[in-house]
Amino acid sequence: MSAPAPHFPAPAVPESTPEPAPDLPGPAPRNGGRWPVLLLPVVALIPAVIAVLQLGRIHPDEVYQALEPAFWRVHGYGVLAWEWKDGIRNWAVPGVLAGFLKLAELLGITRPQGYRAVVAIPQAALHAWSLWAAYRFVARRAGPQGGELAALLVGLYGPVLVFAGRTLGESFSASFLVVAMEALDRRERTARAGLLGGAALGMAVVTRYPSAIFVVAALVWLAAAKRWRVLAFTCLGGAVVAAGLGVLDFATWGTPFHSFLAYARFNVFSGEAAARFGSDPPVYYVRPFFSAVPLWAWGAALLGLASLGQRRAVSLPLWCAAVYTGVLLTTAHKEERFLYPGLVLAVLAAAAPVAVFIRARAQAAARWGLAALAVGTGLGAAAFFPSTDLRADQFRAIVAATEGGDAHGLLIVNEGLWGAGGFFYLGQQMPWLTCDWPHDGAFQHAMRDRTFNRAVTFEDRALPELQAAGFRVARRIGRETLLIRD
Repeated sequence: MSAPAPHFPAPAVPESTPEPAPDLPGPAPRNGGRWPVLLLPVVALIPAVIAVLQLGRIHPDEVYQALEPAFWRVHGYGVLAWEWKDGIRNWAVPGVLAGFLKLAELLGITRPQGYRAVVAIPQAALHAWSLWAAYRFVARRAGPQGGELAALLVGLYGPVLVFAGRTLGESFSASFLVVAMEALDRRERTARAGLLGGAALGMAVVTRYPSAIFVVAALVWLAAAKRWRVLAFTCLGGAVVAAGLGVLDFATWGTPFHSFLAYARFNVFSGEAAARFGSDPPVYYVRPFFSAVPLWAWGAALLGLASLGQRRAVSLPLWCAAVYTGVLLTTAHKEERFLYPGLVLAVLAAAAPVAVFIRARAQAAARWGLAALAVGTGLGAAAFFPSTDLRADQFRAIVAATEGGDAHGLLIVNEGLWGAGGFFYLGQQMPWLTCDWPHDGAFQHAMRDRTFNRAVTFEDRALPELQAAGFRVARRIGRETLLIRD
């Protein structure tokens, strides 16, 4: 198994010829026509376009662990969360985003939605790479057309459309994990495959430390499969990335691996994360899991049960997803977004048998119908996962409040500090406050201080009090009301 298999061009065969078994990868796939080259980038761009046009946030970390630190790096001001004071995060992702923010500044792009689009470029490219990897992974088992279907099943999977354009650690990490799964699945050029797979696993950890669980699971799988050469080069590729993290932490925090060790102490060994942010039983994940898994993935599970009599190994992405989900169930602090990387790998694993099944249908109408049904059911999962209110209209209202150059101070009503968009979405250095009720100190201060001449209120909370203080309604943006005081 450790020696690379010889590769010969696949001969032309009739469509009815059986495809390789889903867990037995064939030779490296050839391009299935122009579809991957022309349409795959379009599918990959959809999450970025949604995130830029919609704005909002799945979780405060989307702003305060990525966008706001990057803005601070470029402009010298911003809101830094406690993690950036205690050194519990590394500067890899904010550093890259800061570079693209600087590029936007050089290009004269100063509107928040404009430079948010520029910041989306590296993430969109990473997501496109992951969809290309999904295509190759499934094409080995189901042929080029099966790979094309898999790229659609993964790329148009509802949670992917929601998450893949968001600047969350889970989003970056999931893309790197898909790349790693495809690389470690290769049977040719095993040294290169191991180096790439190890580097991608390393980057998945750099962008999100809990993804170290996937690394351990992948190494165990390679050892169990006795793919020793791939395992060795995977460790080498990961070690190179780890060394880079050590250098980065030394340059930014003064000690190699400072952020990783601080993160482990806080979240794993001390129990502080559960004490500060709460803990939940394993049943917490039941509803989000079952609402996020598409029907065609359950169909893949049924196909797997039907083939239990055949000797087939568990695929690498399915194994990693199962191990990761099992660890999540035992972890005290739980959030829906934590499921996302495991869901993506599970969907990747399920796409292979589903593509084989659909391609085996004799009638073209049946193939097209089943493919459309699979894509549609996967797309529908976006309505249920995540269940978080994105507050997209609030972020659009904040951006609108600072247009025109006449805004000097902003009050955001019915929102807390960590739910707001930070200086990144204000786009300029100006005072801003958040509050919940008219009797809050921040609200009273803003009413007295005429510097605050813009206000945004969610669901019209404190609207009469704002109008009594001289504010007038300028625009309504969804559930938000934008007010101006002359």
